[in-house]
Amino acid sequence: MALNLEQKKSIVTEITEVAETAFAAIAADYNGLTSTQMTELRAKARDGSVYLRVVKNSLARRAFEGSDFECMNEALIGPMVLAFSMEDPGSAARVLKEFAKENDKLEVKLIALGGQLLAASDLDRLASMPTKDQAISMLMSVMKAPVEKLARTLNEVPGKLVRTVAAIKDQKAA
Repeated sequence: MALNLEQKKSIVTEITEVAETAFAAIAADYNGLTSTQMTELRAKARDGSVYLRVVKNSLARRAFEGSDFECMNEALIGPMVLAFSMEDPGSAARVLKEFAKENDKLEVKLIALGGQLLAASDLDRLASMPTKDQAISMLMSVMKAPVEKLARTLNEVPGKLVRTVAAIKDQKAA
């Protein structure tokens, strides 16, 4: 089905808006997937806060102009599904990695993060990045550790005194 000019403009506008707020983008070759498998992928993407869209490469190139994902323009070749991480940089990578385990037809071709084009082999590394909540909890545990150690050390002084007095009492009783 051919798109008219207004439809193309609306698609470019939509992708541009998504690209402005997304943390990372992944382009994957979906050739060979059935419509049922694509529906399943879309459902998993919705659950994982990932914007997933099949777009003509020429429209995607126009939408990426001036954004962090402009580095993908040269390599957009063939049928691609675009996945944008909306909440944290690794969400799209986690969704696509999990889906690719079950469906070997899905092949990640491009990864863009922070204006840099990464190799497709970096998918595992990006998928293993912590979410915002996990990163905050890791930071808080690191910040809390010195305070806990100080409290344990200060608590040890009276504890040692009590043990010494108890030992002297036991010695005098014997």
